[in-house]
Amino acid sequence: MSTCASASARVESLSRRVARATQLLSTRVAVSRERQNQQVLESMNRRAESQLRLQQTVEGLSAAAITYYVVGLVGYAAKGLKALGWSVNAELAMALSIPLDALATLLGMRHVRKVVTRTAS
Repeated sequence: MSTCASASARVESLSRRVARATQLLSTRVAVSRERQNQQVLESMNRRAESQLRLQQTVEGLSAAAITYYVVGLVGYAAKGLKALGWSVNAELAMALSIPLDALATLLGMRHVRKVVTRTAS
């Protein structure tokens, strides 16, 4: 009878040790998985920051290109008015329109960005 009780106690002890070992292994796997998830999230965050910087650069270049194009249109309009007999200095009109065109372009882009951000949220 005592042999059975001893064997039962050993089996119970072994069962508890196996349960603890399983729990420890499960915890190690969970910690490892969390570490990998953290690395993936950090990588995604770096990529998102890079994409944002690239987008801001492209927006700046686009604003410059739009301003350049609009100033050219102002120049053509001023030359057309001069051809109609108006006393217009095309170069001066173009020079004076640069700050106005740049401001209008930047405000327009800012408005579009707000609309897109509001829609995305």
